[in-house]
Amino acid sequence: MQGKVLIITGALGALGKVVAEIAQSRGARIAGIDHATSQVPATAESIEIGGVDLSDAAQAKTAVEAAARHFGKLDALINIAGGFALETVGDGDIKTWQRMHALNVLTALNSSRAALPHLAASSAGRIVNIGAMGALQAGSGMAPYAASKAGVHRLTEALASEWKGKVTVNAVLPSIIDTKANRADMPKADFSKWVTPQELAEVILFLASDAASGITGALIPVGGRV
Repeated sequence: MQGKVLIITGALGALGKVVAEIAQSRGARIAGIDHATSQVPATAESIEIGGVDLSDAAQAKTAVEAAARHFGKLDALINIAGGFALETVGDGDIKTWQRMHALNVLTALNSSRAALPHLAASSAGRIVNIGAMGALQAGSGMAPYAASKAGVHRLTEALASEWKGKVTVNAVLPSIIDTKANRADMPKADFSKWVTPQELAEVILFLASDAASGITGALIPVGGRV
């Protein structure tokens, strides 16, 4: 990570914070983009760009360009921004499908489209997306979320093919991530089986590193002990 410039979307969330902290501890410079507002002043090592709706292409482009101007280059984009909803098909609302598509597919699409010209100029341009093991086979109540994450999988594969030799594009597929929010939602679950943010961050940062130059178009399950 030494000297790398990483954009992390969803940077103020549970996973985003851990990825940013580990990357910075290894010498990376971080541009964090999030829907939540941020008052943290920019430094030579980091910038937080808050209040951004990445499902809007114009806002995504403005945020990515601000990060590129601040650091003078971009080496990797880590698309963590997203959302989850549990809702059955028969009893659900079409708005949930639209919201999942916007939060999971459009955020990754718009950020990637904005960043790709900068990443292609890097000697080791990387995109890492967050898919989901639950999108490989959807269970009851998972259809809107799983369909959107399956869209992320297909986006990953298509971009990897289109930018082969210029930018690598891969996705990690977590099971349930061990966060405070997930523990609160599922208090009777066995948390020890879930994948930790730290475990997931290690795979993400490997894919963003020079060592992963031979990997593109991969969908890598990171299921913990589920």
